[in-house]
Amino acid sequence: DVQLQASGGGLVQPGGSLRLSCAASGFAFDNDCNIGWFRQAPGKEREAVSSIRRRGGNKYYADSVKGRFTISRDNAKNTVYLEMNNLKPDDTATYYCATALKHIILSRMLDPMAYDYWGQGTQVTVSS
Repeated sequence: DVQLQASGGGLVQPGGSLRLSCAASGFAFDNDCNIGWFRQAPGKEREAVSSIRRRGGNKYYADSVKGRFTISRDNAKNTVYLEMNNLKPDDTATYYCATALKHIILSRMLDPMAYDYWGQGTQVTVSS
């Protein structure tokens, strides 16, 4: 079975940093699978944060996190990371990782509907 396990969330002060991890299993991680990070705050729709293609050659970011967040993947460890710096209260949300075991066209790399499998979320709270 395809499984994704997100971890690394927590409580951090504004301006602080966190690194989220998404450990994948049950599929060929280094094949053409795309991994995305998404988040959902209470009362809001799920939104894209970042995504990365196979072998990490292409990375995509929502405008709201560009320059602050960095996505990377370690295919040897079947893990994708989201390094989050200069966190803001607006970044508070439950963060989810997801995968699509198929090719995704460029215009949909940040579209939650393009992803087939989702892990449980990890809570990130940015507050002083």
